[in-house]
Amino acid sequence: MSLRFTSAGSPVLARRLRIGLVYLFLTALGVTMAFPFFWMVTTAFKDPAMVFVEPPQWWPRPWKWDNFARAWEAVPFGRAYLNTVVVTLSVTAGQVLTSSLAAFAFARLEFPGRDKLFLGYLATMMIPGSVTMIPVFIMTSKLPAILDWLISPEAHLFSRNLYLLGEYYVGRPVGLDSYFALIVPGMFSAYGTFMLRQFFMSIPKDYEDAARIDGCSLLGVYWRVILPLSLPALATLGIFTFLGSWRSYLWPLIVCYREDVMTLPILIRSFQGMYSTEWTLLMAASVLDILPILLVFIVGQRYFMKGINLGGIKG
Repeated sequence: MSLRFTSAGSPVLARRLRIGLVYLFLTALGVTMAFPFFWMVTTAFKDPAMVFVEPPQWWPRPWKWDNFARAWEAVPFGRAYLNTVVVTLSVTAGQVLTSSLAAFAFARLEFPGRDKLFLGYLATMMIPGSVTMIPVFIMTSKLPAILDWLISPEAHLFSRNLYLLGEYYVGRPVGLDSYFALIVPGMFSAYGTFMLRQFFMSIPKDYEDAARIDGCSLLGVYWRVILPLSLPALATLGIFTFLGSWRSYLWPLIVCYREDVMTLPILIRSFQGMYSTEWTLLMAASVLDILPILLVFIVGQRYFMKGINLGGIKG
């Protein structure tokens, strides 16, 4: 009896030991990933004199809640917040729309060279963004002069500065220092097209055939059949695009020069100077910057996880 218990119990003990080691590793990994976030939040509430004390002060004493108000007032934080919201929502909506339309064409339409065109489109994913950034920057900077030359050289319609209510600078219609430069280049995604195409191809064509029999047009099939059945994939792409656009740094850095059109990641660097850095204000601004990202992930987590699980369906 004892021998059978030992032989039968040893695999159970070994299995529990493996599970315990896995949980221990995952816990250590989670703590390692969460510690920078913990340090950012606690530093945001510290007194500036307590940032570099020895030994390190883990908890603020006292809690400096006014750091957030000082960070908000030190720079045009409200305008940068509004700019980031407008740019991020526009890029997210535009990328979901263009990617879904292209994916619908590649998944459902029959035309010569479709598969070769799709492979060529996917090949653009192999080109680093830093390579295409230079020609896109040149085209963006030359676009106002080209449009003015084509339409009205004397009026300078596309190169003049625009003001809302005669006071608030809103950039130019196109070109550098404009919402056009911040939004339009990010509205197209080969990855989004690929992901949605794979998902659209997993939807049975019987739904499409039934809609066409009922008199639905091609765009009607796209709008009334394909999109409602693809909410998990659309939500996943929307969340990915929102996170990427909200955190975008390099492209807004090279196309924006005035604070009026800067986004949050660019404006936050104002707290870091050549000879000194306002660490408490920098961390407070970073906390305010990261809150919308956490909110979007928490709200869309159900669709996000469902989209990840369905993203590997063959197409």
